[in-house]
Amino acid sequence: PPLRPVAASPVSGIMFSWVSKDARRKKEPELFQTVAEGLRQLYAQKLLPLEEHYRFHEFHSPALEDADFDNKPMVLLVGQYSTGKTTFIRHLIEQDFPGMRIGPEPTTDSFIAVMHGPTEGVVPGNALVVDPRRPFRKLNAFGNAFLNRFMCAQLPNPVLDSISIIDTPGILSGEKQRISRGYDFAAVLEWFAERVDRIILLFDAHKLDISDEFSEVIKALKNHEDKIRVVLNKADQIETQQLMRVYGALMWSLGKIINTPEVVRVYIGSFWSHPLLIPDNRKLFEAEEQDLFKDIQSLPRNAALRKLNDLIKRARLAKVHAYIISSLKKEMPNVFGKESKKKELVNNLGEIYQKIEREHQISSGDFPSLRKMQELLQTQDFSKFQALKPKLLDTVDDMLANDIARLMVMVRQEESLMPSQAVKGGAFDGTMNGPFGHGYGEGAGEGIDDVEWVVGKDKPTYDEIFYTLSPVNGKITGANAKKEMVKSKLPNTVLGKIWKLADVDKDGLLDDEEFALANHLIKVKLEGHELPADLPPHLIPPSKRRHE
Repeated sequence: PPLRPVAASPVSGIMFSWVSKDARRKKEPELFQTVAEGLRQLYAQKLLPLEEHYRFHEFHSPALEDADFDNKPMVLLVGQYSTGKTTFIRHLIEQDFPGMRIGPEPTTDSFIAVMHGPTEGVVPGNALVVDPRRPFRKLNAFGNAFLNRFMCAQLPNPVLDSISIIDTPGILSGEKQRISRGYDFAAVLEWFAERVDRIILLFDAHKLDISDEFSEVIKALKNHEDKIRVVLNKADQIETQQLMRVYGALMWSLGKIINTPEVVRVYIGSFWSHPLLIPDNRKLFEAEEQDLFKDIQSLPRNAALRKLNDLIKRARLAKVHAYIISSLKKEMPNVFGKESKKKELVNNLGEIYQKIEREHQISSGDFPSLRKMQELLQTQDFSKFQALKPKLLDTVDDMLANDIARLMVMVRQEESLMPSQAVKGGAFDGTMNGPFGHGYGEGAGEGIDDVEWVVGKDKPTYDEIFYTLSPVNGKITGANAKKEMVKSKLPNTVLGKIWKLADVDKDGLLDDEEFALANHLIKVKLEGHELPADLPPHLIPPSKRRHE
């Protein structure tokens, strides 16, 4: 039918409805209710077609499922046998979970997903991979040998309300690892690494050797270095001097395996509820445990951002993969000599990588492992590969350039609207409040429960100095106070903060109590503690307190 101009209002000028519906839709930004829904739609509409066209799933990782976008943050524990992985989970959730076995020999021989459920129980691997609500369906590809060694332990627990924890079999040393498993252990870990929010590598302070298998596993976690944290467990069993040496040796060994210029964050401690054997480093262990807990507690808050980040990583890899496959297709002859050409192309894959890098300005860090790619290509039929389809790549580029930026804004909005989403329950509640909270009664908190003003005990010493600074009407000026305070050698920014806290009545002068308080705060700072943002009630001088 002939195209007819559509009548338009004089304001908008003449408008023709010749623009097709599809083109119009393309120009309009996608509208999403939540970040998870946005990610799911972007993946299905823009990235999945590219992945399917170039057989991405046969080479790298299976397609993402709806459950991958909705599931709770997951923590993956990896380590050699008897480094305390299962005990670590027990310590966090403060209760036994179904299927749990602990002992000095290699006890955990299965992958156990510890998740929240209304009742305690175990779901075997074969049932797990057919459950659409769980993010494990694609583990089906690893076969029965793996599924028999995979299960989900369900239990009602407040910690598991906000995170799930994956316990893995202890990494064995020597040939036992490869021969007796019956499935590709490193590949399974790699599958989990792509989908979890945090990977915790556990080491035992006693046996620090990193076996070849463990270093292979750590190398399989390449591209996920940002998720890796390291725990040096059982550190209470050795003296301080030995601990320093063990820590140094651990950092040196890791430096050779994890090829990043940044240092991996290592938490030192004893992650179980038994008394410390050698309590010398108690304060260090407490501080480290608090830091690790804070890191785990931040996971629900950053979950959407992590999923967004992983989708970007996946999209970049899918783009590079499309270029590799289409380059190989282009080089293949139409009729004769296909096998010999295939061999030649696989051997020269490194040159193809460099060519793609130059032509498309792609960073070498985005390319998949050369050796692994060569292995996978051996079994493929190159004549079935697809040629380059710029439209598919443009769609993914548009997603990365525009849609992801919009979702980024939504992530921040979602975070600000949510109540503070921290992991609660279990070991996370033990040190929240009360006298066993981290740093309670130390530094500026000293004397918090005392009836007497804590500064009072040193006040006679401070008074002697006060009366040498020629007070007028019982108060000294800022200039005189400064002469004395700078003797502490603290920088002016810190002294300025101390002055603000000590000048309780804000009259620009210090009386004897305020001067004593200023000196007390200087002492707190010199002992290495932080200054409070506001003066805590127990530090307010007695004469300045409001008596209700």
